[in-house]
Amino acid sequence: MTERDHRATTVALGGAIAIAAALGVGRFVYTPILPFMEDGLGLTKPQAGLIASANYLGYLIGALFASLARLPGGQRRWLMSALAVSAVTTGAMALPSSMTMFMVLRFAGGAASAFVLVLTASIVLTHAMAAHREGLSGTQFAGVGVGIAGSALFVAGLAAMGEGWRMQWFTAGTLSLAAFLVIGWLIPRDGSAPEARAARLPTGRIERRLAALIAAYGLFGFGYVITATFISTIVRESPDVQSIEPVVWVVVGVAAIPSLALWAWVAARFGNSASLAIALLIEAAGVVLSIASTSPAAILAAAALLGGTFVGITAVGLRCAQRLGTGDPRRIFALMTVAFGAGQMVGPTFAGFAYNIGNSFAAPTLTAAAALVVAAVLVLDWPGLTRQRRPES
Repeated sequence: MTERDHRATTVALGGAIAIAAALGVGRFVYTPILPFMEDGLGLTKPQAGLIASANYLGYLIGALFASLARLPGGQRRWLMSALAVSAVTTGAMALPSSMTMFMVLRFAGGAASAFVLVLTASIVLTHAMAAHREGLSGTQFAGVGVGIAGSALFVAGLAAMGEGWRMQWFTAGTLSLAAFLVIGWLIPRDGSAPEARAARLPTGRIERRLAALIAAYGLFGFGYVITATFISTIVRESPDVQSIEPVVWVVVGVAAIPSLALWAWVAARFGNSASLAIALLIEAAGVVLSIASTSPAAILAAAALLGGTFVGITAVGLRCAQRLGTGDPRRIFALMTVAFGAGQMVGPTFAGFAYNIGNSFAAPTLTAAAALVVAAVLVLDWPGLTRQRRPES
């Protein structure tokens, strides 16, 4: 293995740990902790939705700033700073009891997670291409599933020990800080990173196809996030399935871990466009299943379908964007992240207030499923977007 091969592999591993810390834990640990916060603080569904949306608003703003052509000090410095902010704001959620402080902390953590996503994708891709190992691109997204499963396990373990939501948040922050130290060792300083070509956005026919992809990605953000935010709450409020609450979020994470390889295979076999559409439709089915039945088997299947698709959709969607653009991928990744962030910012607040009206998550969940179906139709509007074909500039 050459030095570049070794470096690309090490960076990909560091990227996976970064994604696990900032997204798998920093963003998604809110889902298994939320029922404990509702019990301990008396949070209403609209309040829970607003806290989640504050995180996603931060994610949206962070993606906008991450799209800047130049980041003074280099990408690695910004990545490490974002990881530190994510760890600190996650742990600090253990301290306040006011809505304002919860929203401020989740906003800051969301902005940090967007920087981590965009910069990690760019850094990993740059090293992978320099080593002629494009297959490593996107492998960092496996960290999402690892982070989700790990966070679900430690939340369940702490709950079994009698610890409440404050210790759960503090532990999440501590683990993220430990990950920060490991990542600093795995990802080299910018001076050793390969040069990236200047960013150039696609134009003409390709720009229209990219617009369709971005719109679909935004609908995907809205479509997955309601179930991803409230599935643990849905389970806790249903007597028939309360006993499996500690398991549900673990199933989401475990299903997410191999999903990257699965959807990469589907994309190689049927093309990126078809694989995206299939994954979006399967996810829509899982979203509907989460409120269609109160049997444990149905809820666990819904969790598996959610976990088994949303990471794959994220990775394949970004790969599609990369193939529709040229040069430094950071701006394209940021545009996709902005659309995704806008969709997921709206979802939890909409679901929280809709729950108050109908005393049920059925209406917002079905709306989310419809958004996923529309997204599937949009990505099928551009035939020929396959692994083998690159658009002409």
